Amino acid sequence: MKLIIGNKNYSSWSLRAWLLLSAFEVDFEEVKIYLNKQGTAEEIRKYNRAGKVPALEDEGLIVWDSLAICEYISETRLDNKGWPQDVEARALARSSCAEMHSGFLVLRERLPMNCRATGRSAEITPELAREIERIDSLWCSFRQRFMQHGDYLFGEFSIADCMFAPVVFRFMTYGVETSETSRAYIQTMMHHPKMQLWLEQAREEEEVILEEEVGR
Repeated sequence: MKLIIGNKNYSSWSLRAWLLLSAFEVDFEEVKIYLNKQGTAEEIRKYNRAGKVPALEDEGLIVWDSLAICEYISETRLDNKGWPQDVEARALARSSCAEMHSGFLVLRERLPMNCRATGRSAEITPELAREIERIDSLWCSFRQRFMQHGDYLFGEFSIADCMFAPVVFRFMTYGVETSETSRAYIQTMMHHPKMQLWLEQAREEEEVILEEEVGR
């Protein structure tokens, strides 16, 4: 099984699928294609005709899109343990993942993921502040409801944590202020060994995508 990803420093969608596979110790081969280089699109299309990363290749089957990959891995490798086992928690997890998947467009644009950058600042516009507050409120509500089951959003580590992992890096890079509950969750995620591994490998990359270098 191969997972095709982009730069670890910048590719937030790649992180989501990679983190689920890595956190659950699923065996896979990592294929990295550096983004925004001559020939990048053609190289990606060798694996995924949509021309996007990540993509998963498993015995001739190509699965693309982070959430679809996570669903597939949960079903085929994890006996569906990628999601919370409680039906209500699972419904909330899926709802929040869908919201993250299709929303928070201002956050994506104004605070792009840049793992190795530290001490960056960016203007927090009213639109961006609303999206930050929404994420903060989601994290707080989940942590308060499921804290007795563990330290992640729904207690045990799940696809939901993978979907929000790039936001954790964004908040760290740009020093985004959150509630105490969300700060504790950020620290939990940052201490996850696979998040640390991704960060370490992102820092080793030398490629720079100028349009992703936001803030001062």
